[in-house]
Amino acid sequence: MPDLPRQTLRNRFKTALVVDDHPLFCDALVMTLQAVSPVETVTTAASLAEALTALDASTPDIVVLDLNLPDVNGFDGLIRLRKATRAAILVVSSMADARTINAALSAGAAGFVPKHSQRDMFRRALETIGRNETFVPEDHMTEADTATQEAVARLASLTTQQSRILELICEGKLNKQIAFDLSIAETTVKAHVTAIMRKLGVHSRTQAVLIAKEASFDEYLR
Repeated sequence: MPDLPRQTLRNRFKTALVVDDHPLFCDALVMTLQAVSPVETVTTAASLAEALTALDASTPDIVVLDLNLPDVNGFDGLIRLRKATRAAILVVSSMADARTINAALSAGAAGFVPKHSQRDMFRRALETIGRNETFVPEDHMTEADTATQEAVARLASLTTQQSRILELICEGKLNKQIAFDLSIAETTVKAHVTAIMRKLGVHSRTQAVLIAKEASFDEYLR
């Protein structure tokens, strides 16, 4: 691998924040960053709370984030970090299915690398992000596009009322709140939610939200 890409990163990524609650993997990420890029200073955090505290103290050039943290639910950690810093955020996660990747990018990640990837992938990710481009592993790109097409097709099967209810679910509203907003009975909302999950082929509201994000259904993750 030529040294030129490392030179182009020199002025962009000198400091990094690694957020991962697994000590061994956190150490491995630190060593990987220092091996494949000109990063000079790396701060670590084992939780979202620690990460936010670290960001209050200083602003890194890049944040490397594991989605699965003890004080985080779903993509909440990524969304809150995105609001707390202008630094590029590289998600590193063992959950590397197309839906998760698409949702992470929609939530503001600059790139996605599956956990346990080889160092060369981390090198390419940093080089790509350093050019202000989005990084997704090549073998996941087609899969991600297919997942988006499938999500659009499933959403198209919803009725107008079901689409409206899904939109409110994406806003984080509970059945009681949805019933009030739409002036319908809560039992009717529950029936619609059941039908929505059946049509989307999911078993939880969270999965339904992810399908909605797949097709850019609304602005929830932006």
